[in-house]
Amino acid sequence: QAQLQESGGGLVQAGGSLRLSCAASGRTFTYYAMGWFRQAPGKERELVAAISWRGRTYYAESVTGRFALSRDNDEVTAYLQMNSLKPEDTAMYYCAAGNSMDVLTTRQKADYWGQGTQVTVSS
Repeated sequence: QAQLQESGGGLVQAGGSLRLSCAASGRTFTYYAMGWFRQAPGKERELVAAISWRGRTYYAESVTGRFALSRDNDEVTAYLQMNSLKPEDTAMYYCAAGNSMDVLTTRQKADYWGQGTQVTVSS
């Protein structure tokens, strides 16, 4: 069964850092684009960052320069390094996988979703 398992969320003070991990299993995700969406209470879900299997990246304007997404194709794991965190980054973060970058970036959808991990940034 295809599965995306997130880890690494938590509570951090403004200006701090967190690293989220997403491990894919259960099918061949090697050639899938992977990414992270987030959703804060009362707000729409938004794509934070995405990475193709070749390593091409996309970042939302709100996180550009602060977040960095990478992946290990051997382990089929994606890592989201979040630096200089702000209270407005507080949200549930969801790992996602799509069979192309367009699925994630243009359609803002995914073929597979993780369960989510909470990130809370205190001021």
